[in-house]
Amino acid sequence: MFGCAAASGSSAPAGSTTASRAPAYQPPSAAVIAAREQTADQQVQHVLNRLAFGPRPGDVAAVRTLGVDRWIDQQLHPERVADTAVTSFLARYETLNKTSEQLYAEYPPPAQALAQLQRRGGTVTAEDSARIREQGRRSGILLAELTSSRVARAVLTERQLDEVMVDFWENHFNVFSGKDRTRYFLTDFDTRVIRPHAMGKFRELLGAVAKSEAMLYYLDNWQSVADSGRPVLQPARPSRAQNPRAAARRAAATPPRPAQMPAVAQRRRGLNENYARELMELHTLGVDGGYTQQDVIEVARALTGWTLDRGAQGGSFVFRPMVHDAGAKVILGQKFPAGRGIEEGEAVLDLLARHPKTATFIATKLARRFVSDTPPPALVARAAETYRSTDGDIRAVLRTIVTSPEFFSADAYRAKVKSPFELVASTLRAMNAVPDSTARSAQLVSRLGQPIFGHQAPNGYPETGDAWMNTGAILNRINFGLAVAGGRVPGVRVAMWPASKELATLPREQQVDGVIRELFGGAVSTDTRQVLISGTNPFLEKRGSDSDTSFAMNGNGGGANNGNKRQQQAAGFAQIVGLALGAPEFQRR
Repeated sequence: MFGCAAASGSSAPAGSTTASRAPAYQPPSAAVIAAREQTADQQVQHVLNRLAFGPRPGDVAAVRTLGVDRWIDQQLHPERVADTAVTSFLARYETLNKTSEQLYAEYPPPAQALAQLQRRGGTVTAEDSARIREQGRRSGILLAELTSSRVARAVLTERQLDEVMVDFWENHFNVFSGKDRTRYFLTDFDTRVIRPHAMGKFRELLGAVAKSEAMLYYLDNWQSVADSGRPVLQPARPSRAQNPRAAARRAAATPPRPAQMPAVAQRRRGLNENYARELMELHTLGVDGGYTQQDVIEVARALTGWTLDRGAQGGSFVFRPMVHDAGAKVILGQKFPAGRGIEEGEAVLDLLARHPKTATFIATKLARRFVSDTPPPALVARAAETYRSTDGDIRAVLRTIVTSPEFFSADAYRAKVKSPFELVASTLRAMNAVPDSTARSAQLVSRLGQPIFGHQAPNGYPETGDAWMNTGAILNRINFGLAVAGGRVPGVRVAMWPASKELATLPREQQVDGVIRELFGGAVSTDTRQVLISGTNPFLEKRGSDSDTSFAMNGNGGGANNGNKRQQQAAGFAQIVGLALGAPEFQRR
């Protein structure tokens, strides 16, 4: 349960401030608390739905006992919170601690076997076909495990705010798994790039992303080099340790590497603007950040030579001076003299991370995630000032936002629509689900419209509710709730839900009131309560005839009859739970 102090010897997240260095908790004044528009009970529900992926059974009582403000402070310092259950659960996955090179060697794409057969010529035997199918099965494991682990962490972790921030940053710095070999780089991106920096300094996070295999490959900067005719840096003269004979001796003493990725067709060599453009438009300044197309070109020039040590095959970040455009540049009005190397790209990241427009852009996105689809300008201004005064300290900006009067306003309560990822995670948490290490829970997120690492464009999934709520989406969400109640979602059984022991044998109206108390803190609309009492959702009956939008579980089809059957199959107490999980109040956080 929430409120556990970190056990002695428990490890802190990489890159985080250690517990001994963290400032002591300072409670807000009585006047600040009194000014909040939400009731005490609403505040508990609010923080658990905004700063966590929803409450589990017992969490409301735990936060109420600890105190909302002390719980917020604890979540802002995840290194103080023991998370041994997550550590133990993640040991079930075989891929999360492997490098991209190891992943490719051990889980090669089936195209590799097919290419080998084509080079060999002759007839494809049954054994060949079986090997190709097996490679196809194994190559799917790495992405399946990564997406599964994302859902499992959201359900299981005690460091809920930290996990919410991982979700936020992986969407902010979106990488699409479907581009060529990108999927082989995403495990490292999740575990070693985003997670260690999710609550640290934005500049450090930005630098880690800029040098990551995933981003360098996805947005093509690995192959961006100085245009023909541009001055480049000459490589340093080899030292004695770098001479050919020494290199030969080292090569002879080095064990052979695992099988490497075969070469892929490369684009025309020259300047590539993809990453430079998204770096300014999506990662830092924002679309209205005041930069020009010439700034995009100049930033791209400054980042030439930022590549991967094995090129298209991935590997560690490396700077190649022989392909870096060493000419003078002007970026956002600032002059960059000629002759600079990797430090020039670092200076560009410094400039962008510390730009006032970036402070406002990041503050706006965080306020939109945690407060409102249209964040209050005064809150954005205060959060941006915190960003500037702390040199981009993410934790400090978060504190400004999540302890603000705007965060605890009446207008903010249940004002945000859950994304499909948030809906699945919050449902599994509400039902006290046993985490699932297979791909099934992640597939639920995909069926609801948000495949993890599946957004093709670099702008990530939308952060506003209008993108997630339409007739088809509402129907899918209602059917998802009924599927949960019907035992068709992994790890969930209504009979195992702690509240079911108390409520299952009571009269229906008392069951309804109990479910409302457990899932909604006791407050829902009159219409929702009537739906739970009647056992019939008018929307499902009216809209269920659209078979293309019905939520299908385990291969079952959709349609009006299917929607009606689900209401009937999830009978009695389970039906109440299923309809509650599909209610408008549960779709909001």
